[in-house]
Amino acid sequence: MSEVEGQERKQSGEFTDESEEEDSEEEPKLKYERLSNGVTEILHSDAASCMTVHDKFLALGTHFGKVFLLDIQGNITQKFDLSSVKINQISLDESGEHVGICSEDGKVQVFGLYTREGFHESFDCPIKVVALHPQFSRSNYKQFVTGGNKLLLYERNWLNRWKTSVLHEGEGTITNVKWRANLIAWANNLGVKIYDFSTKQRITNVLRDNVSLRPDMYPCSLCWKDDATLIVGWGNSIKICVVKVRNPTEMRDLPNRYVEIVSAFETEFFICGLAPLADQLVSLFFVQEYLDQMDEEVRARPRLDIIQPLPESCEEISSDALSVRCYQDNECRDYRLEHSEGEPLFYIISPKDIVVAKERDQDDHIDWLLEKKKYEEALMAAEISFKNIKRHDVQKIGMAYINHLVENRDYDTAARKCQKVLGKNMELWENEVYRFKTIGQLKAISQYLPRGDLRLRPAIYEMILHEFLKTDYEGFATLIREWPGELYNNMAIVQAVNDHLKRDPTNSTLLTTLAELYTYDQRYDRALEIYLRLRHKDVYQLIHKHNLFSSIEDKIVLLMEFDKEKAVDMLLDNEDKISIDRVVQELDGRPELLHVYLHKLFKRDHHRGQKYHERQIGLYAEYDRPNLLPFLRDSTHCPLEKALEICQQRNFVEETVFLLSRMGNCRRALQMIMEELEDVDKAIEFAKEQDDAELWEDLISYSIDKPPFITGLLNNIGTHVDPILLIKRIKEGMEIPNLRDSLVKILHDYNLQILLREGCKKILVADSLSLLQKMHRTQTRAVRVDEGNICESCHSSILPSDMAQSFSVVVFHCRHMFHKECLPSSGPIPGTQFCNICSAKKRRPGSGILEMKK
Repeated sequence: MSEVEGQERKQSGEFTDESEEEDSEEEPKLKYERLSNGVTEILHSDAASCMTVHDKFLALGTHFGKVFLLDIQGNITQKFDLSSVKINQISLDESGEHVGICSEDGKVQVFGLYTREGFHESFDCPIKVVALHPQFSRSNYKQFVTGGNKLLLYERNWLNRWKTSVLHEGEGTITNVKWRANLIAWANNLGVKIYDFSTKQRITNVLRDNVSLRPDMYPCSLCWKDDATLIVGWGNSIKICVVKVRNPTEMRDLPNRYVEIVSAFETEFFICGLAPLADQLVSLFFVQEYLDQMDEEVRARPRLDIIQPLPESCEEISSDALSVRCYQDNECRDYRLEHSEGEPLFYIISPKDIVVAKERDQDDHIDWLLEKKKYEEALMAAEISFKNIKRHDVQKIGMAYINHLVENRDYDTAARKCQKVLGKNMELWENEVYRFKTIGQLKAISQYLPRGDLRLRPAIYEMILHEFLKTDYEGFATLIREWPGELYNNMAIVQAVNDHLKRDPTNSTLLTTLAELYTYDQRYDRALEIYLRLRHKDVYQLIHKHNLFSSIEDKIVLLMEFDKEKAVDMLLDNEDKISIDRVVQELDGRPELLHVYLHKLFKRDHHRGQKYHERQIGLYAEYDRPNLLPFLRDSTHCPLEKALEICQQRNFVEETVFLLSRMGNCRRALQMIMEELEDVDKAIEFAKEQDDAELWEDLISYSIDKPPFITGLLNNIGTHVDPILLIKRIKEGMEIPNLRDSLVKILHDYNLQILLREGCKKILVADSLSLLQKMHRTQTRAVRVDEGNICESCHSSILPSDMAQSFSVVVFHCRHMFHKECLPSSGPIPGTQFCNICSAKKRRPGSGILEMKK
């Protein structure tokens, strides 16, 4: 059961079930308000019996025979005293210009609201219903129907007289009638009939379901949804009937229209009225409750439900219990439901009360969300529909949401919503900051304060920074990093930090923050001192960003101790600002750091620090021997004697061997390899690099009495030295490890060399033959000679203008052409001729390939 909420809570509470409102979490679909003003006065002394609704006004009938015309707000515009007894029904045409009224004393009156013409008749029985033709004002015939014991049709003929026709009789009292377009639907004691006014035929009879209910106590409710859909409610049964056109082939003697029931279902309570709402139904129910204590049924509040019809059942969308006045005294027949065709308004009529139900708009939706304290959803709904809401303001809803969050101690969410709700309203921002200060939650709102183009007064930011400085150094540091320095008075904050450092001088967080503040204040030297003292990673970024190289000339050792790699890279990248000599001077007392700097300098450029290469020999020997040999190989400025002396003093054999070989003493170098390293493979590699026959002889001589060395030589010298020279010098009887394998390898290598030579020979012969054939084809190929060719000697056309004359032309393989008489009589070799141009360019001359004569 959903909650019901009107435009004003106090008024709505008068006729809605407030106990259900408190428990319901489902938003109601409709809102309600009591029709007051003139209606209140009427119902105070009289009782409503019927009402009809037009888009522009209302017509209300009472039990004392009066009819009132009301505006939409319930104010009386006209009053008619038509009878002394109950008005049973009022009918209006579509234009609202004519009204039809019937009463319990048998009177029927049809007249124009703006004209004097009309129909007045009294019958000897009560007339329960009347219905005007929808186009009554425009029609010349002025048709309408009345219902008592029979259904009568009245129409004006061409003599301006009223003609009466009986449409139906004999089935009891006509209790309801509705006229839509050319279709008239009415209900009597047995069921509902539909009459086609265009064909003058009755097309259906929908039987009544529950015949045990008295028709006068539980009357039938009829409602046209459109020109072809009739909704029938009777007792606790609802049927939806659709009028359709019959297929011409099936007509025979049947009407050309028929009715199909597309939905039929039963309800829990008795139906008092029906109205369409899009594809749903609005239903008014009469409710009786059974009391166990008193063992009797009592009349409860009527219910207004919105239901979704299905073919054989329905789905309840919403259900509202209405506390209308004197509902305990009302019966089912006392309630009526009328609706407006234009705007979806639904009027619940009871003898002492009239309630208007209308669809809830976005403002009502927001009201409900606020009442349920669903502030976030209310704010979202207001933002989405801000153009359509009339009674609410997005910012006010947002402020209510923030207040709600603060009351629930959800300070972080409240602070986060400030950013969205407060927007650019600086006054609201400052009020909220002071409120958060009062409740001790400045930290919560600090990260959401505006800090871009829109800013608060500096005092606000300083207040928050001082708060953090008292309680949270890390949070204070975070704000200093995130907030631009222009938001607050930098000097005031620096002074505050210094005051705290007096009590805690080694606090790294405060020192780092102070360095950042000095940076904002462009006092980079002070910031640099703190960063170096803390060995902070941002020191290099600070130096680069603000070009502080002049300030670090005397702090190079500190920088190197902090991070050698970054310091050296920075110094080398900015050599134009801090020279190599200056760096070497500063690092002179720290040779291990000097070595790192000079080593990276050498890696970048072998020549830039050449004057320090002599010093680097000792540094490499002391701190980085693995890189000493590569340094000696790559450096062309290193004094070899000094390097040899250092290497010999430290007994660096590999480095000494390299230096000896570089100085030309290869025999001594080979001797060190053999004697001190005892590495035959390295000795062989050294001999291969030098490619000196005497070194090979010394190597063989040294190895001849050492079987392992002989094995190594046999395995590796086959391609450089004739193995026979080694084999002949091996003493008889000497045991040589793996001799057989070594000899096999020698033979294999020899065979491989032979095969390579033969293969190369075959390739050479094949290539020579191919090139010779190609040259032969080229030299035997014809050469085109025409008027476009010229003699390379006299530069005239190679062919005479008169082809009848005799001429002689010589064409060389290089494609140069000459008149024969333009060539020298003989070449360098008797009996041969050569191209003068190719000979002059020192190219191999081409010989004449063609001589043309005529």
